[in-house]
Amino acid sequence: MSAQEALFHSLPADKGLYMPTPLPELGASFFEDIAGQSLADIGFAISKALFGDEISTAELEELTHHAFPFDTPVVELETGKMSVLELFHGPSLAFKDVGARYMAALMSHYSRRTDKEVNILVATSGDTGGAVAMGFHNVPGVRVSILYPSGRVSDLQEKQLTTLGGNIQAFEVDGSFDDCQAIVKQAFVDADLNDALSLSSANSINIFRLIPQGFYYVRAYGQVRQYGKPVVFSTPSGNFGNLSAGVMVQQMGLPVAHFIAATNLNKVVPSYIQSGTYLPMSSVATISNAMDVGSPSNFVRLAHLYGDDHERFKANMSGYFYDDEQTRAGMKRIYNQYDYVTCPHTAIGIMGLEAYLSDKDSNVMGVALATAHPSKFKPLVEEVLGTEIDVPERLAILGNRSKQSIRIPAEYDAFKESLLTSVL
Repeated sequence: MSAQEALFHSLPADKGLYMPTPLPELGASFFEDIAGQSLADIGFAISKALFGDEISTAELEELTHHAFPFDTPVVELETGKMSVLELFHGPSLAFKDVGARYMAALMSHYSRRTDKEVNILVATSGDTGGAVAMGFHNVPGVRVSILYPSGRVSDLQEKQLTTLGGNIQAFEVDGSFDDCQAIVKQAFVDADLNDALSLSSANSINIFRLIPQGFYYVRAYGQVRQYGKPVVFSTPSGNFGNLSAGVMVQQMGLPVAHFIAATNLNKVVPSYIQSGTYLPMSSVATISNAMDVGSPSNFVRLAHLYGDDHERFKANMSGYFYDDEQTRAGMKRIYNQYDYVTCPHTAIGIMGLEAYLSDKDSNVMGVALATAHPSKFKPLVEEVLGTEIDVPERLAILGNRSKQSIRIPAEYDAFKESLLTSVL
């Protein structure tokens, strides 16, 4: 199957998930010369290895540099020991910008060859919706439908995905993220709906939302390899696409010593690492809402990357989880100790890294992923830290915009009827 087919179809007919096979080997010399390269440079090089001749070199270079006009800097908390990889410098102030903008650039490239409109369906537990909305806003030939759980995203997250209008439509679902995700998955195997509409997904079930997230692990490595220590990444995780992307680039050659799966009370993967038994659960609502996923789609990708071998999985990855009380305490301690303001997800990533350094190996360079700008959770962060935080202008301007959404029950038929009514 071509990359174009996987991009637009999202899910194969057997209801599995696409994976690039075999993964290309980038070679040791690629990583030795990585220090001065930008996120766009790295994205182009890895994309070239994955696409081969399917997209011309000139076109691929143009679209990757268009997708990434921003950087993903590493900020030190403790010199030579612990850093934070800031992934919130894109337009929606969240790590999902990397995947969403890359997908938008790819789809724009391919859509020039066809007159058929693409309808993107995406479920969000918080940041995906805003990133996809902003990444695909006014992209020709593309309509976006975003499903989000009512009352389970922050006010500013909701504004990002409900106020743009145009080709962006939000569906407010009376249920959980898992309900939203189940509706999207059912849509892709509904023959009647697929006959009526050309459907694609911008969730991490789509391999091309996930692949570019590997780029910033490589960019981070280029910024910390100067210390000459083994590198460990701690990734706040919900649907586990972000972590799957890291493991993919590791298997392409990136010298990662270990990964940490850091999450909240939706702890199915840390529990699997500990016990060897994977038991999906009903999602639990927490203050780190973007990780409120009880049945993560990308677990099967992670397991596949480790050959469905629990011992191999456990040897390469540790898991830590924290409840809301621990998360609040962590946010406050990190602020007091490092003078660094975090959203609750980033705090969990840092706490997971600290726990690993204390429990397992302190002679490494630890990098925790900062997944969202703290202002996206302004009321919570200010309450916990007892101080006011600034909101970047591109987020602040959303405050006065009116929410536009279609509210539906957590039922597939209700969504299908609403979607067809709004599109056709």
